[in-house]
Amino acid sequence: MATFEKDVIIALDFPGKEETMRFLAPFEGMSPYVKIGMELFYSEGPDIVRAVKDMGLKVFLDLKLHDIPNTVKMAMERLGALGVDITNVHAAGTVRMMEYAREGLLEGAAKAGNKAPLLIAVTQLTSTDQQRMEEDLLIKEDMPKVIQHYAANAKKAGLDGVVCSPLESPIIHETVGADFLTVTPGVRFADESAQDQARVTTPEKAGQFGSNFIVVGRSITKAEDPVAAYKKARTEFLSGAGLLTV
Repeated sequence: MATFEKDVIIALDFPGKEETMRFLAPFEGMSPYVKIGMELFYSEGPDIVRAVKDMGLKVFLDLKLHDIPNTVKMAMERLGALGVDITNVHAAGTVRMMEYAREGLLEGAAKAGNKAPLLIAVTQLTSTDQQRMEEDLLIKEDMPKVIQHYAANAKKAGLDGVVCSPLESPIIHETVGADFLTVTPGVRFADESAQDQARVTTPEKAGQFGSNFIVVGRSITKAEDPVAAYKKARTEFLSGAGLLTV
């Protein structure tokens, strides 16, 4: 299993390279983790990952792959060769699909001479609540039970962790293991609204709940001073985790 330290991941939810590079310019020399999601990747392709990596930043490529096992394996080989630091699949794709994903990712990274990336699985999106899960997905179990089961499947498949709400980090670490990482979106500063997320908390609380990484988007990217907002999120998160005294 790969090693990691607790940190903040900035979600680069921009439509293209120009906006992304303009946003990242003030972060030169800081080497934060950043998340490249579907919008940016589908707009710019693998070149945006290379451009961001060339700046010395660490990349979480958030494409949430979910397909038949062989297709996911072949796609993951390409992502491993691309040099991403973290990437993900949907846990709903089954244990077998996740096993194939891991094989492909590690094979691609090894062939390219890259460090083995972290591979994590999405449990339930933070925009999903109990009612939507039951009515739209026909999953009648309680949300915590579903998430625990998906996390256990991810660990069984050899993955490094899961994407989940920070509110669910404690139950995952209690049932699946403290070394099984939780990457948690759904984080807002205390004075912000939840926006389109259903299960949210603050950076400090996420640290207290045991999140290993928090993903923060608009709270940083839409801030008047993004660098200051990033530093604030990181300070609150690490202090909440007991790793920083403020």
